[in-house]
Amino acid sequence: MSDTSVSATRLTDLANPTRFIALADRLIPFAYALAAILLGVGLYMSFTAPEDYQQGITVRIMYIHVPFAWLSMMCYSIMAISALGTLVWRHPLADVALKAAAPLGAAFTLLALATGSIWGKPMWGTWWVWDARLTSVFVLFLMYLGIIALTRALDDPGRSAKAAAIVTLVGFVNIPIIKFSVDWWNTLHQPASVIRLDGPTIHSSMLWPLLVMAAGFTVLFLAFHLTAMRTEIWRRRVSAMRRLAARRADGGAS
Repeated sequence: MSDTSVSATRLTDLANPTRFIALADRLIPFAYALAAILLGVGLYMSFTAPEDYQQGITVRIMYIHVPFAWLSMMCYSIMAISALGTLVWRHPLADVALKAAAPLGAAFTLLALATGSIWGKPMWGTWWVWDARLTSVFVLFLMYLGIIALTRALDDPGRSAKAAAIVTLVGFVNIPIIKFSVDWWNTLHQPASVIRLDGPTIHSSMLWPLLVMAAGFTVLFLAFHLTAMRTEIWRRRVSAMRRLAARRADGGAS
């Protein structure tokens, strides 16, 4: 069997919920441990990094705010890929991944908004402004809440999965708006300083702590996501068993 065939077989195996749970059981402890190490190192580097000549000690909020903001968009991008998996490839775990990611994305987006407001108050003199970046991130938070509500509003799993996938894909248009809002419009929010075509503009003494913190929070998100997916699979199995038991009870009574 060729290497390509072996890889395809392994990917197909992961579509089996039982095998996915077995893999998740092995990966989750490792992911939490790695996240703890990265975040511990990142926090130490963040507190020992130099202060900004303009922002002073307030700049340290950047080391948690920026990863939260990145993850708010990354999580929605994962949901959009999962939505394609539901609508196009009919992957049995795609809807599980989407539903498990939505509350995590909402939490990271809320944290990004909160830490951004705390950072903005001493820098801008106000907790909130309705500029393009902040408004588009707030819209993202509302989209997360809407998708969460939608996945819980419909009793039919098939209809719920399809509706959530369609809404997620339609809402994905907001992700590039968030990313390029500081370039397209005049906003108070600073322009991109890390992910740039001409390279980062942040000094390495601040860039490395930021990257380590971003890696730590990313691994933590993956650990949370795997845990939530595993829980959702078990929840669906319990629900299916209850429905089957109810039908058998009804059949026996008749």
